[in-house]
Amino acid sequence: MIDLYYWPTPNGHKVTLFLEEAGLPYTIRRVDIGRGEQFAPEFLAISPNNKMPAIVDHDPPGGGAPISIFESGAILFYLARKHEKFIPADPRGTMACLEWLFWQVAGLGPMTGQYGHFTVYAPEPIPYAIERYTREARRLLGVLDMRLRGREYICGNDYTIADMACYPWISPYDKAPLDLDEFADVRRWQAAIRARPATARAYAQGDFREAQAPMGEAERAILFGGDRPA
Repeated sequence: MIDLYYWPTPNGHKVTLFLEEAGLPYTIRRVDIGRGEQFAPEFLAISPNNKMPAIVDHDPPGGGAPISIFESGAILFYLARKHEKFIPADPRGTMACLEWLFWQVAGLGPMTGQYGHFTVYAPEPIPYAIERYTREARRLLGVLDMRLRGREYICGNDYTIADMACYPWISPYDKAPLDLDEFADVRRWQAAIRARPATARAYAQGDFREAQAPMGEAERAILFGGDRPA
């Protein structure tokens, strides 16, 4: 019932985490971002910002034509509301969950992403940028660590879309791991999510040989320069 336009990035993993936890049927439509498939007209029709993931739900609430959704946070919220799963039902709980979902979308993801870009992918080291984004990524880890003190998950005892959004962005770069030693509650929380069977299934969906290949200059130009493939 759901087509998932996907590539194994932290934002892509967010959606497979939900789908696997909820046990929903879905079909993966690969969007090879290194080859520029995110610029294909048929993909831009559902994701005009040329980013993945995106979904097409062929069984939307109320019936009717399929509905397409882009932006990973919007996808998580849509799925949680539609299936009444992984989001608190009470108003205060709902708002707390959305606060942390938006915190990830606006802060943890972009700052950790910039940390990864300047430490892993930049053609030459820029010390100011590396220091700035390392410091900001660690600050955000400290915010999350404080939130998790005395809580099993971000919103309490229940696993929610806030956790699914944040988990893939905790030190996602193997070539430049962030030091988590001082963030004991983040490490505990991360280990608990990693141990969930659905997490293993979600990450297995992205075991693409093409995604593991070294990045060449053409792929770098497409991903970081916005160049469309010839």
